[in-house]
Amino acid sequence: MLMNRLIAHFSTITRHKMKVSALCFRCGLYAQGIRHDLSKYSPIEFCAGVRYYQGNRSPIDREKEVLGYSLGWLHHKGRNMHHWEYWLDNGPEGVHPIRMPVNYVVEMFCDRLAACENYHGQDYQDSDAYDYYMRSRSHYLIHPETRALLEDLLVMLKDKGKEETFR
Repeated sequence: MLMNRLIAHFSTITRHKMKVSALCFRCGLYAQGIRHDLSKYSPIEFCAGVRYYQGNRSPIDREKEVLGYSLGWLHHKGRNMHHWEYWLDNGPEGVHPIRMPVNYVVEMFCDRLAACENYHGQDYQDSDAYDYYMRSRSHYLIHPETRALLEDLLVMLKDKGKEETFR
């Protein structure tokens, strides 16, 4: 059982990484595509991924349900600049979002698209990433300019499709 989850998790994260890399390459983000999610192979992230692997959603979500937090996620978001959570800072008035550079917003878009393609398989639709975002967006503490760009990309994907969006 453990060996099956280990192999399945390794296959899932590697397949995801390869999809995101290919999408980043289409946008000219070669170095980001190569570096994307390398921290998922680190012991703290990989072991939690194997332990909470389910195959149809992120093991991070399951770990949070069980423990109330995810050490793997805390490690991951602190090392991967394509996550909006990376761009939060403390100031005199509390936590506030920092505007993400465009190249990381594009990588975040590619990440969301690839995750939907992987988890939905043959049932994937170009509206999936938008729908997932809309279900979660109310709790995102994201800079308004970053939010606007990400939403524009997700709407374009939903309305015009993958090929037109990448063009």
